[in-house]
Amino acid sequence: MVLSQNMGIEDANLAGFVHGGVIMKLVDNAAGLAAIRHSRGPVVTAAIDQMSFIEPVQLGSLVTVKASLNFVGSSSMEVGVRVETEDILTGERAHTSSAYLVFVALDKDTGKPREVPRLVAETPDEKRRMREALIRRETRLARRQRILEARAAGEDAV
Repeated sequence: MVLSQNMGIEDANLAGFVHGGVIMKLVDNAAGLAAIRHSRGPVVTAAIDQMSFIEPVQLGSLVTVKASLNFVGSSSMEVGVRVETEDILTGERAHTSSAYLVFVALDKDTGKPREVPRLVAETPDEKRRMREALIRRETRLARRQRILEARAAGEDAV
């Protein structure tokens, strides 16, 4: 999924760059569309696993957001997103942000999680992205389990 949008004054933060929240919204939209396209139904954002802002985005830049599925579980999907900018007058491009989001496919009638088609990694790049997504998934699940165990044990915050 590829989305492009020109950044205007309404997208500016107090420093005069594009507000990070504007970029995050574009990332969520592109990733959600990629997840909907794969699952062929409604999805919800379950997590933003990581969002890195590498370079500031200048006003007037053309922002292109590229989203692709990295991993599919039974009802969840990890989508990787790359944000690039282009100065449309000079053609200069920059990689400005990257993110990993997790979506859950929902049954349109019950609103409960539903199974989605598996993802088949064929190219070396797709296989690498799937391996790395599995590492992020394992980390997310382990962190969640540790938090639940700490709550059950009544551990105080440090």
